[in-house]
Amino acid sequence: MKRFFDLFLVIITMPLWGPLLIILALVTRIMLGRHVFFTQERPGRNGEIFYIIKLRSMTDARDKEGNLLPDEERLPPFGKLLRSTSLDELPELINVLKGEMSLVGPRPLHVDYLPLYSEEQSRRHDVRPGITGWAQINGRNAITWEDKFEKDVWYVDNQSIVLDIKILWKTIFQVLFRHGISAPGDATMPRFTGSDKKEVL
Repeated sequence: MKRFFDLFLVIITMPLWGPLLIILALVTRIMLGRHVFFTQERPGRNGEIFYIIKLRSMTDARDKEGNLLPDEERLPPFGKLLRSTSLDELPELINVLKGEMSLVGPRPLHVDYLPLYSEEQSRRHDVRPGITGWAQINGRNAITWEDKFEKDVWYVDNQSIVLDIKILWKTIFQVLFRHGISAPGDATMPRFTGSDKKEVL
């Protein structure tokens, strides 16, 4: 039922997001160069790896040694606009069509976080990852990793179509008012390095 719900919403709204994605891709090409899309390995349902698709929002600026500068230093005004409006995540609708993601679910994070989760936190991978989720409408990047993972697991235990509709509706207002875009001092969130409450697996 959830998969049908995802496909139904994505397909009927394609006349809206499809042209917008094309326009944003063209503007990204002009503003940031030829690499329009950013792809990266992320863990999906049951930890299976897939490539998430986003609009590129950062430059490739490097220091004198050739190392990439910190994220916040590589984020130009156009990139900040994409992130603050969540438009950089629009291509993830393609991931939804492919069955790798859902509209609603825990956000897919970096692959190198996998061994850092506690057994309870790992339950966030019992469902398909989402473009938005319970944690995103309850603090987004302004809450701690532990709070975020607790909300992810709560969603896994309480998921329903009614809840998904509620989350999608609240996400619209979250994006419009740009709440919780980033943690203080970071482009989004600081890296997750493990929880003090981590359980022995």
